[in-house]
Amino acid sequence: MGAGAMGHMETSMFEQYGYGREAIQARLERNWTEMFEGPDKIYWENDEGLGYVMDTGNHDVRTEGMSYAMMIAVQYDRKDVFDKLWGWVMKYMFMTEGLHKGYFAWSVDLSGVPNADGPAPDGEEYFAMALFLASGRWGDGEGVYEYSRHARSILHTCVHRGEDGEGYPMWNPENHLIKFIPETEWTDPSYHLPHFYEVFAQRADEADRPFWREAAAASRRYLVTACHPETGMNPEYSNYDGTPHVDERDHWHFYSDAYRTAGNIGLDCLWNGVVPELCDANARLQRFFLEHDRTCVYAVDGTPVDETVLHPVGFIAATAEGSLAAMRSQEPDALDNAIRWVRLLWDTPIRTGTRRYYDNFLYAFAFLALAGEYRVW
Repeated sequence: MGAGAMGHMETSMFEQYGYGREAIQARLERNWTEMFEGPDKIYWENDEGLGYVMDTGNHDVRTEGMSYAMMIAVQYDRKDVFDKLWGWVMKYMFMTEGLHKGYFAWSVDLSGVPNADGPAPDGEEYFAMALFLASGRWGDGEGVYEYSRHARSILHTCVHRGEDGEGYPMWNPENHLIKFIPETEWTDPSYHLPHFYEVFAQRADEADRPFWREAAAASRRYLVTACHPETGMNPEYSNYDGTPHVDERDHWHFYSDAYRTAGNIGLDCLWNGVVPELCDANARLQRFFLEHDRTCVYAVDGTPVDETVLHPVGFIAATAEGSLAAMRSQEPDALDNAIRWVRLLWDTPIRTGTRRYYDNFLYAFAFLALAGEYRVW
């Protein structure tokens, strides 16, 4: 890991609670090997020397995974892998015409043929952030590798698409909240990344910087409403007022996407400071799942649902990353519970098998954050 970056702890939470620096570094290195090099990897290179990660549960390439992998590559100082991933994205996922011009096709076949003609906003925001960090860490290159120019272009499209009467923006221009997809007027709590928007407010096109400052504030306000006041759980999909979005997609429980929210709140707390209501939400979430079956799916009010958790390792990882906020809560036993979750993650092995893709990204992010190594350049 490089030195001199902003946005990290002087001492990692792992170190604060008893783990040695050498052991932490070994785990970080092992995570990279498992995901990018080992027999259970999710990363491959094609005959053109470009790289991609496969969703091993769905056998496709997704903007979610590609942008996550780019973020991990910049955190690990692996410019070689970063450039191969970004080259693949721009060749096979970037849409140059039609309703979604300027966005990225969210699902593409391993051969590069698109499976979808629309975007998923979590990919766009991670692409932009990873590109800004790559620019800060390595400097801009030329063409497709002029990282900061492409980051600004992505964000410009996200804010201004549709102003000419064609297409839709990814953020609602009135309430500054990210949408589930550009055509909808509802959202996904785990898409809300105020810690990214603070960086966008410094590095996006100057005219759009006030928008991103307000987007960060709006997302924090929204997340307070999206997290249940007793359980701390948030739905997968939500209306702008924080209530679960109920439709035929059946995504209004605390499930899969929703796990990421606690980790996002934790990282925002690490980078930007305490929002007491969100620290409390993470503390309540951690308490609930120390007292209840962690293999069961729940409605956000804590009512059990007849379904089993699909991503148990990812759930543990993101909830443990949430300790970065929960440890600062005034909720009873918040610090003790936060430490229990950190230790639970440490004792949880990286996932193998069909569903390893999503789980292990959340696992890698949580280890970076709790090691004090998830940084901004």
